[in-house]
Amino acid sequence: MQTPQLSVRELSIDDIAPLTQYWLSCTNEYLHGMGVDVNKMPAKEWWIQLLQQQLLTPHAQKQSFCVIWHLNDEPVGHSNINKIIPSQEAYMHLHIWKQSARKSGYGLQFIYKTLPFYFNTYQLQHLYCEPYALNPAPNKTLAKAGFTFLKEYITTPGFLNFEQPVNRWHLSRNAFMQLQHS
Repeated sequence: MQTPQLSVRELSIDDIAPLTQYWLSCTNEYLHGMGVDVNKMPAKEWWIQLLQQQLLTPHAQKQSFCVIWHLNDEPVGHSNINKIIPSQEAYMHLHIWKQSARKSGYGLQFIYKTLPFYFNTYQLQHLYCEPYALNPAPNKTLAKAGFTFLKEYITTPGFLNFEQPVNRWHLSRNAFMQLQHS
């Protein structure tokens, strides 16, 4: 059996269609499990415009920075950061598009491959992730990846979300550097 090949790269124009399709093809149940309010889901054209604008914006001015996850040269997910304050902090989001790639251990490997993009591109000192507290997959994966649990609290974490409990996870630059050398 061939060893799965995982790779990560920055968002490109070719990724707009599959990334948009991911958001628009998720079942309501799946979206709710991630903490998404299905009534807030934007139309296809909005997603396309948002992603095209992200590609045109220089790194230093981006409000969001996205990488695409590949399994055997096939795009299977993405991660992005927002609330970016260069040289300080950002907030990470994790999405595996393909059901066949979920619950496989790939999420942890993708996080490890993604962290250098965020810490190095933006010289971050702190990276946070705030998944829905009732969504076990990202919470377990972040713990395995070396993130520190800080707290659970109630908020509306993003424009797509309903008010919900979230878990705040943190990875410092020092912890990232230690991961790089282990």
